[in-house]
Amino acid sequence: MEGDLAYIGAGLAGMGTGIAALGVGNVAANFLAGALRNPSAAASQTATLFIGIAFAEALGIFSFLVALLLMFAV
Repeated sequence: MEGDLAYIGAGLAGMGTGIAALGVGNVAANFLAGALRNPSAAASQTATLFIGIAFAEALGIFSFLVALLLMFAV
C-alpha cells in the first residue's frame, strides 16, 4: 500500500513538469506580444526573457527530481 502511494505522489509531482512547460510558453508568448508592439525595445529585453524561461524551467526540473525521489528513494 505504501509503494502505491509513492507512485501516486510521484505522478502528482510529475505534473509540475507539464505546468512548467505552460509557464515557459506563457513567458515566451508575452515576450512575443510585447516585441510585436514595440520592436525597438525587444533587443534589450531578451536577457529578461531567458531569465524568466530559466526560472520556469528550473521549477519543472525540481518537480521532476521530487518525482524521482518519491519513486525510488522513499
